[in-house]
Amino acid sequence: MTSTSNPFVRGYRNLHTERTLVLTTEGDSLVHVPLHPSQHDLPGHALRSRKCLFNGDFGLVVTDREIPPELRASCSERGYVRDVVYSIVSHEDGVIHHIGDVPAPNLAREIVERLTFETGRYSRSWEISTAHITHESASYLPALADIATPTGFLFVAFRIPYCEAIGVKLIATPWTDENLQHVEGISAEDLRQRHLAKGMPASLADVLHLAALADIRFLVFDADAPLLDGLPVYEEDEGSTGND
Repeated sequence: MTSTSNPFVRGYRNLHTERTLVLTTEGDSLVHVPLHPSQHDLPGHALRSRKCLFNGDFGLVVTDREIPPELRASCSERGYVRDVVYSIVSHEDGVIHHIGDVPAPNLAREIVERLTFETGRYSRSWEISTAHITHESASYLPALADIATPTGFLFVAFRIPYCEAIGVKLIATPWTDENLQHVEGISAEDLRQRHLAKGMPASLADVLHLAALADIRFLVFDADAPLLDGLPVYEEDEGSTGND
């Protein structure tokens, strides 16, 4: 499951800043390459308007400082440094997303702070339509809210006073293999099978696991709530998926 296929995922993940060289290649193309860590201490004026050796991972600017032979040998491309900027990038599912460039590190850090959804600082609660679960699931949740939630479910269902909505508090999120192995000594698939073995309808398991994978902590199911684009919709009469 990639972040782009999970409708609960919002914003960027694993955001950070990189000091980046803006280069003109020998073929007159413009490229962005991270500056090698060994040259991070060099000021911008010592890097601009100089020749550069680079590969797909980093660039080394030709200065008075000697470049180790093994690093020089790893750079097959040649270019010219037009500028040195601070890039905001996101690493998701092995893919690097280039968000933008700014001239100063403090500006880059400020943008990362604004874009980062940190625990306790931004809402991790969703209200979605009960149309995203089957009628069986919609009956299962209230029954679960009226009893002690089975041990090991890693969520608690609860009623919301004066309405028909049902809430779920997800525990130990995100439900990734890595986090669940640390918390419970199980994988995400192990947890899913545990839920199904206890009689949880598959449509409910699908939604809960998607939400927990996106690090959502509270999920409210309400018939009057809007649909969430990207989730299946179950017809009330037929119990089949639709495209509404």
